[in-house]
Amino acid sequence: MAWLNPARVGAAVRGKLTDIGHATRLFLRLLGSLPAALARARLVVDQVHFLGNYSLAIIAVSGLFVGFVLGLQGYYTLQRYGSEEALGLLVALALVRELGPVVSALLFAGRAGTSLTAEIGLMKAGEQLTAMEMMAVDPLHRVLAPRFWAGLVAMPLLAAVFSAVGIIGGWVVGVLLIGVDPGSFWSQMQGGVDVWLDVGNGVIKSVVFGVTVTFVALLQGYMCKPTPEGVARATTRTVVMASLAVLGLDFVLTAMMFSI
Repeated sequence: MAWLNPARVGAAVRGKLTDIGHATRLFLRLLGSLPAALARARLVVDQVHFLGNYSLAIIAVSGLFVGFVLGLQGYYTLQRYGSEEALGLLVALALVRELGPVVSALLFAGRAGTSLTAEIGLMKAGEQLTAMEMMAVDPLHRVLAPRFWAGLVAMPLLAAVFSAVGIIGGWVVGVLLIGVDPGSFWSQMQGGVDVWLDVGNGVIKSVVFGVTVTFVALLQGYMCKPTPEGVARATTRTVVMASLAVLGLDFVLTAMMFSI
């Protein structure tokens, strides 16, 4: 029962509160770094290319196969009720409301988030961030801010690609393979998907997820121990914490958006 020692419990709680305080301060500084990021727009563009373009392949392939599965599962479910024509609506709503933002964010965390953490962690281990401070260059403005704002830009674009490719996958399975009427597939989708309520909510989710995943990745890299083992543990924490944060925020955002 040594772990119930009040001194140890107090030290653990104080340590966690200190970590939360450091994370909050870093997040507020990143939000205030927009003018500095705009002054270094080229760095932001380069990071959008690095985070978005290099993640595009896994996002597109995953979206295609998710669309295939939705087309099959949706058809066999709707067939019970004689509503096969609503397959396009089902696929589109599932993707733009839920699967597009969430699955894209999870893949983004696994591919881009770990890359960001490892990159920042190795820069810290190699004392490159300290060298910048010695040259009166703020690492937050030069290194962290461009990556933060690039993640915010790249994540909604990747989610849109995921949803679009997924809809195409559902069309391939439903119309070309199973034989659903193509006019019904597209007309039901066009009539049932609301731009602001459905697509807009999906965009808001993807923006929130982009901020969350990118911030977690940068925080873990910036606060990790400057050792190979510390960088490895920080990379693992990025995937775990970002994935749990995305799933938790998804529930909160869904409850807020569709209960109003």
